[in-house]
Amino acid sequence: MSKITLYGLEASPPTRSCLLVLKALELPYDFVQVNLLAGEQLQPEFLQKNPQHTVPVVEDDDACIWDSHAILAYLVGKYGTTDALYPKDYAQSAIVDQRLHYDSGTMFTCTLRALTRPILFLGETVIVQSKIDAVVEVYDSVETFLGDNDYVAGPELTIADFSYITTICSLMVFVEPDASKYPKINAWLERMKELPYYEEANGVGAAQFEAMLKSKNFTIEA
Repeated sequence: MSKITLYGLEASPPTRSCLLVLKALELPYDFVQVNLLAGEQLQPEFLQKNPQHTVPVVEDDDACIWDSHAILAYLVGKYGTTDALYPKDYAQSAIVDQRLHYDSGTMFTCTLRALTRPILFLGETVIVQSKIDAVVEVYDSVETFLGDNDYVAGPELTIADFSYITTICSLMVFVEPDASKYPKINAWLERMKELPYYEEANGVGAAQFEAMLKSKNFTIEA
């Protein structure tokens, strides 16, 4: 087996999604911490790996891949013993892809990053209500996605769940999904927490993420 190196930050939701798939596939890997708050992602040696200066990045022999969604698909495609986490059936994989695109374009970038970047990198401490409203809209969509299924892309666990759990548990720093309004999300959250590798791969980093944000003493605009 080739040598896998994951560059990232445990507090980073996309990094945690990669940790989840590495644990699910039981793949050995080295982890290299990249301190985003200290600007290590802007160093020349890191920019050679990823000119977009984001984490995570995976090196696997000669391959160097960034963007967590691409990494998840790559790792399952190359190392998965089955296609359960990323189905080869075109219709099923299209649903997984749609969920991943929703995370990439709406849940993470337009919603979570819009909340956290001003606080962590721009020194802002007041969050406008419209950004909180956007979190509620995400919960509305995910509740619909779940439908009668146990997981966000169907009846079985897929890489879409790894992306969603890391983003949603980070959004929960700002808004908890009310159990009466979002019973399917809350049941899914408990289901994900039962994964034997959940705490190590996501729980620890999620706690770091929450502590990092709360240390900034942000408030929500009335």
